[in-house]
Amino acid sequence: MKTITFFLAVSLLYLTFCSPTPELPFEDRLQSVLDREIRASDTKGVSAAVLFPGETIWTGTSGISHDTVAISPDMLFAIGSITKNMVAALTLKLVEAHLLSLDDPLSKWLPAYPHVDSTITIRQLLNHTSGLYMFWENQQIWDDLKKDRAKVWTPEEVLSYIKAPYFTPGDGWRYSNTNYLLLAMIINRVTGSSLSSEFKQHFWQPLGIDDMFLSQEEVIPPNQAHVNGDNFQFGSGTRDVTFLPRAS
Repeated sequence: MKTITFFLAVSLLYLTFCSPTPELPFEDRLQSVLDREIRASDTKGVSAAVLFPGETIWTGTSGISHDTVAISPDMLFAIGSITKNMVAALTLKLVEAHLLSLDDPLSKWLPAYPHVDSTITIRQLLNHTSGLYMFWENQQIWDDLKKDRAKVWTPEEVLSYIKAPYFTPGDGWRYSNTNYLLLAMIINRVTGSSLSSEFKQHFWQPLGIDDMFLSQEEVIPPNQAHVNGDNFQFGSGTRDVTFLPRAS
């Protein structure tokens, strides 16, 4: 009997120390992932949402927007070059409506600009085979940004910073914001309205989206998270680059 009692006591002790730690609720586990990523990287802040089928939406945030202002679930985030997807989709909408053709040359819609081959087609702009120089690679634009960070840039002013093309149109591939800046200008010319108006008409209103905005064309609500980026020609480390012009 003593042997059995001792065995049971040791077994219970073993089970007590070896039983798995109870898992956190799933929502807490999601939050811990966000917190871990903030600690492990130079990321300033993050906001995330998960939609459970048939259930409510989980939202979580971690980190800061700027200074000591914490990220909140209702903050708007800049989407940067994801806007290119929308510009491409809108361009195809106009092609579908027979308002322009993928093989239209730039000369059909825009005046001549230095270092811009007028034979470049809309198709080549869309798929980055135009060879056009990326204006961000010109150090002068960064120097000028430092002089006046509040300046509102026109597309034509941004185009003045492009240099000689990388290759003849159609002879290669290279990502360049200049392509989509020109596409936005073409859309303005074809439709006679702003890019933001066209986005609303073709995408946001049909989808019931009322919290998407295009900077420089619309008033952005004040609850916008600041944009933080690595280096951006302003020194090492992550820094606030909210002031950068949103050209494409």
